[in-house]
Amino acid sequence: MELQFGFGKTVETVEVNDNNLIDVLRATKIEHKLLNEEAVKDAILNPIGSKRLKDIVKPGNTVAIVTSDITRPLPTYHIMPSLLEELYEGGVKKEDITLIFALGNHRKQTVEEKEHLAGEKAAKEIALADSTDFGFKHFGYTKNGTPVDICEKVANADIRICLGNVEYHYFAGYSGGVKAIMPGVSTRDAIQKNHSLMVDEKACAGNIIDNPIRRDIEEAGKMVGVDFIVNVVLDEKKNIVFAAAGDAVKAHRTACSYLDKMYLKPIKERADIVIVSQGGAPKDLNLYQTQKALDNAKHAVKKGGTVILVGSCKEGLGEKTFEEWITTAKTPDSLIKRIRKEFKLGGHKAAAIAMVLQNADIYLVSELDEELVKSIFMKPYKSVQSAFDDAIKKYGENATVIAMPYGGSTLPRVNNK
Repeated sequence: MELQFGFGKTVETVEVNDNNLIDVLRATKIEHKLLNEEAVKDAILNPIGSKRLKDIVKPGNTVAIVTSDITRPLPTYHIMPSLLEELYEGGVKKEDITLIFALGNHRKQTVEEKEHLAGEKAAKEIALADSTDFGFKHFGYTKNGTPVDICEKVANADIRICLGNVEYHYFAGYSGGVKAIMPGVSTRDAIQKNHSLMVDEKACAGNIIDNPIRRDIEEAGKMVGVDFIVNVVLDEKKNIVFAAAGDAVKAHRTACSYLDKMYLKPIKERADIVIVSQGGAPKDLNLYQTQKALDNAKHAVKKGGTVILVGSCKEGLGEKTFEEWITTAKTPDSLIKRIRKEFKLGGHKAAAIAMVLQNADIYLVSELDEELVKSIFMKPYKSVQSAFDDAIKKYGENATVIAMPYGGSTLPRVNNK
């Protein structure tokens, strides 16, 4: 069988014998009632646990809409038309609205990138800004001791609205909700303190009930105050297939439940070889982002198996601290020891990769320099086919294979545990 994996803006193909292939983990086919802007409009008109937005705002209110940056697949341009019309209906003026891109710890964006993400209507009618264009306002500390320091433009607004794409997150359980606030528009110190909770075994993909990181995030959200959210679930082609709007927690949980119906994938057993991709651009711009697919793949590979990680990584490793940690480490184990002694944002992803390497080899198909890949404990390849051929030689003709073409979205669980 020929399998395809997104690689930047192109596609990588590989031939896998049907006898070897256990499963291809894709979204469960569901008949979606509405798509894209229609789904968003319906959600805004029928909010969950909240009044309609037009009945929350008042004329003269300043509004901060927080959305995702270029490293995320959220199609903000499908959300903004209906959202703006709802705000206008409530009497809010165009000049009082700012769309703020939550950079977290990511790079600043170009004007063209911001306008593309916002869409034509928003780019013409309201102000666009990166969260790091402003200073920060302090709200206090969470029970965990996380400083709640929020982008001033968001903190000082009368109305705060969070947009987000809900997918599995390897330590926050799920993305979306008030994650747009913490870590989205928070300081590096705040993000670092929040993320330090990732060492807790309950801080894992798909867990939200007693996840300490999600609890800390939502405590920060309550301290700041979020008036309304619009969260969406995307299909494999990045279309919005479901939207939930309204209360910051209730609407988010509704979107999480829909995500599980599509992307929580029971498997009978783990495989010798797992081939996984983020699905292409923009999710595989760098290794820092591509790591998310790797972390989901670890749930599908046998101990002693191999993960073939497919990602362009055309922008390199993606984060300075991550780069420093992973390129200076002598062994993967040293990274795990280091993170336990001194948690540092950026280093946490290097440690997460090291944790996978404790149980499996990683073959990396990317645009990165081969010597660099070798230095960070992975085996470099320029094509999925060559990586797979080597893996088959390693495990033999009866090797078992699981394919995850959209690994950042699909979460494997053995026997649905």
